[in-house]
Amino acid sequence: MPKKFKEKISRTRRVPAQRTSRPPMERMWKIHQEIASGAFPNCRSLADTLEVSSKTVMRDIDFMRDRLTLPLGYDPVRHGYFYTAAVHDFPMMKVTHGEVAALLLAQKSLEQFRGTPFERPLTDAFRKLSNALGGEMDVAWHELEQALSVRSSGASLADMRIFDALARAVTDGAEVVFLYHKLADASSETRTVRPYHLGCIEHQWYLFAHDVDRGALRTFALPRVTGVKRTGKKFRRPKNFSLAKILEGSFAVFQGGNVRRVKIRFRGAAARLVAERSWHSSQKLRHEGGRLVLEMHVGLSPDLRHWILGWGDEAEVCEPAELRRDLARVTQRASAVYTRKGD
Repeated sequence: MPKKFKEKISRTRRVPAQRTSRPPMERMWKIHQEIASGAFPNCRSLADTLEVSSKTVMRDIDFMRDRLTLPLGYDPVRHGYFYTAAVHDFPMMKVTHGEVAALLLAQKSLEQFRGTPFERPLTDAFRKLSNALGGEMDVAWHELEQALSVRSSGASLADMRIFDALARAVTDGAEVVFLYHKLADASSETRTVRPYHLGCIEHQWYLFAHDVDRGALRTFALPRVTGVKRTGKKFRRPKNFSLAKILEGSFAVFQGGNVRRVKIRFRGAAARLVAERSWHSSQKLRHEGGRLVLEMHVGLSPDLRHWILGWGDEAEVCEPAELRRDLARVTQRASAVYTRKGD
């Protein structure tokens, strides 16, 4: 077996100004392909192919040998590189079929970012990853596209101009003022806030911000925000701000201030569906008298009430008593709506 040599470079080749360098891993993948083909490429030929300098190729070769531990050798007779042992996979490029599928599903689930400032960088990132993985995949992307999909309903209708203005205010630490239309109010009101965080919860975008006039943290649904303007004031987000801690006792987005033990009994198809998913970090499931019982420690918020009512007569709140009475009143009013004669 020939000894390993480092190719000597007499001088650095000039690269035309219009040439642009490939990402390092993509370059090394191309170098690997050339060497594995048995073509005995050298720094000069690789530099011409990759449109970079010979020094850049030399650095890539050193990285492949020293860091990726590829068995690289240099043949002084053929003036080129070769592998001194069989190389079946290129390091850092090997992925499993399941990992590729997971990557595709992640890409599809990011459809909610379409039209936002994050769309371009996310698209570029997935393009680079797919290009890098292309040589090692035994299933083509288009085949996975036909086999896997992500579909969601109730997606946010937030104005992307509003999203962009608030996203920039969050990153810049800029105080803003806007009009906000609360669900129960007939008209909008002016709110001056210090935006801390933008979060997508249940396909809806929300702004978590310090309300200057109220002196407290408030949550704003982006579709109900209009006329965002900066006040010219700057702020620093508190170091102890934690959205996870804020929503710790919530069921979805409403902050769980009144955290209680909630016990719900399910039957029929609802019992099977509830058992198939995780609804809250505190949930406990058990079977009792032929029914599925779900227990959680959550705040008695509107989103929790709406979720329970969505299961119809296949869900029954056992405790707390106040939640049971509240839902009884709601269902009685709903029954009156459906039993009265049409107007």
